Amino acid sequence: MALARSRRDSGINYWPGFVDALSTLILGIIFLLSVFVVVQFFLSQEVTNKDTVLSRLNAQIAQLTELLSMEKSGKSNLEETVATLRAGLAAAEGERNQYRDLLAGAGSGAASAEGKVSTLTKDLDTEKQLSARAMSQVELLNQQISALRRQLASLEDALESSEKKDKESQARIADLGQRLNIALAQRVQELGKYRSEFFGRLRSVLGNRPDIRVVGDRFVFQSEILFDSGSAALRSDAYEELDKLATAITDLEKQIPPDIAWVLRVDGHTDVRPISSPQFPSNWELSASRAIAVVQYLVGKGVSPQHLVAAGFGEFQPLDTEATEEAYRRNRRIELKLTER
Repeated sequence: MALARSRRDSGINYWPGFVDALSTLILGIIFLLSVFVVVQFFLSQEVTNKDTVLSRLNAQIAQLTELLSMEKSGKSNLEETVATLRAGLAAAEGERNQYRDLLAGAGSGAASAEGKVSTLTKDLDTEKQLSARAMSQVELLNQQISALRRQLASLEDALESSEKKDKESQARIADLGQRLNIALAQRVQELGKYRSEFFGRLRSVLGNRPDIRVVGDRFVFQSEILFDSGSAALRSDAYEELDKLATAITDLEKQIPPDIAWVLRVDGHTDVRPISSPQFPSNWELSASRAIAVVQYLVGKGVSPQHLVAAGFGEFQPLDTEATEEAYRRNRRIELKLTER
């Protein structure tokens, strides 16, 4: 009765102000996390759409580049044809002028020369028509090449704009990720404060016993306090210590805001010496059964099962690797760790 009254007196109005401030901070963090998840979803959709557009633009650019190369090749062939036609036209004109000179200066054979002149004139007209058609085709090709170049420049501008937007999206995602990491780090720090306070309360409740100690971020019970050798059944004299632990955990549940995901992990450990029995074929089963027994007892004392985890590590996480009775005793233990869920 005196111990319970002392615990109630020391806990009156001890946390409310701190818890209100912390609740406001946590609600803000949850809001930031929600905004980050929504923004990241839309940014991911935008980046996916940008990748599709970029692929399509690259394919169009490749196709237009190939068409431009083909048009350039056709233009070169036509230009060669035009040059050939022009050379033929010049030769025909020269030959026609030669025959006209002969016709003007010759008396006999004039009819024959006139016929050749007429033939050459017809050939010359034909060459001129072919040259005109070739020039028209060259002009058309020039127009098509110009249009292709304009389209290619437009696609390159669109590609550059898309890449710029993609870089901006990536920068926004990186900024949100950094802010999320900061928020998560703050939550870890807050949980670390509760862990320190919880372990401090356990020390004051359980007293300075050599078989109950703090190792790093864990509270360690030697197995002999709770179990007989080779057994996973709780000893009757272990109930008092576990009742104190259950009271400290239920007080902790009231102090930590409900939006912080946390658990108290109960880890079972054995020494390296093997066990083989119908109930426990190996140290895995023994360590796990001991952790489960502690968790079930705490649940029976009102601790929320959502805040408890039982784990068995067997002999594979020793504190002392020496092959001595003292090392074996230290390695047989139950550890409590307050951690994120």
